[in-house]
Amino acid sequence: MKKLFGVITAMTTPFDDSGAIDYSALEKQTDFLIEKGVDCLYPCGTTGEMYLCNAKEREKIAETVVKKAAGRVTVFIHVGAMTQEETIHLGRHAQAIGADGIGVVTPSYFTVHDRAMVEYYKAVCQSVPADYPVYAYAIPQLAHNGLSCEVLDEICKACPNLVGIKYSFADMSQLLQYQRVNNGNFSVVFGADHLFLPALTMGCDGTVSGCSGPFPEAFVEVYKQFKAGNMEAARKAQDKANDLVWLMKGGADMSIFKNILTLRGIPGGHVRKPLLDLTEKELATLKTQVAQYL
Repeated sequence: MKKLFGVITAMTTPFDDSGAIDYSALEKQTDFLIEKGVDCLYPCGTTGEMYLCNAKEREKIAETVVKKAAGRVTVFIHVGAMTQEETIHLGRHAQAIGADGIGVVTPSYFTVHDRAMVEYYKAVCQSVPADYPVYAYAIPQLAHNGLSCEVLDEICKACPNLVGIKYSFADMSQLLQYQRVNNGNFSVVFGADHLFLPALTMGCDGTVSGCSGPFPEAFVEVYKQFKAGNMEAARKAQDKANDLVWLMKGGADMSIFKNILTLRGIPGGHVRKPLLDLTEKELATLKTQVAQYL
């Protein structure tokens, strides 16, 4: 089963000024990221404003990225939704269109205890073929619910296609513990962009990074130098990546990502309400800040 690795870019969703998705812009973003050397694409996640899109839109986003990528890179679709029914529907759709696998965030907002969490992931994993890879996705600071190693071990016993986890909270101790799930046969990718290199040295397979969307080059360089064993060069690349992460506020405002893409010649579009675009003053400041990197 395919797994996520290296620089896994969490893609943005470009909305036009009416709020409709600009699928031609999404195609250009796909080509841009592949040409810049990212290893995997991950649309419809947090960076893609997934909860602000309906199921039909998410299906078309997935179809657009898979078709445009055309096998050039690994594509996993994030399919986690507010209901189990929609999550399963989107997961089956991703498998049917030829995506390499799916990611599934924990249920959100409502408190989900361990027994319910196990049953949820078992239902999702068992709704697709047994050899179709699934990543759990833990982002407890946003989703309210976390994932314990004990829960993951129990799911893995019933569902061999749960192959890993995307972990998006900067707790390095928990990161290490996740690598022991399923007797160590468990892929872990990290969502804290500024800790990409430390995570790699700790045995993680890669980073699912929103910040690599507007500026993939620095993150690609981190992974390239790490794989080549050039740790000093990798550290310098991570330093540059960190400058960009902090400039982009670590993904706290998706409008920053989209405006930088536009400045780079890739139509980033707008965010969808209730989110708001940058003000003219904020955009002017951003242009000044990123000028040295363009």
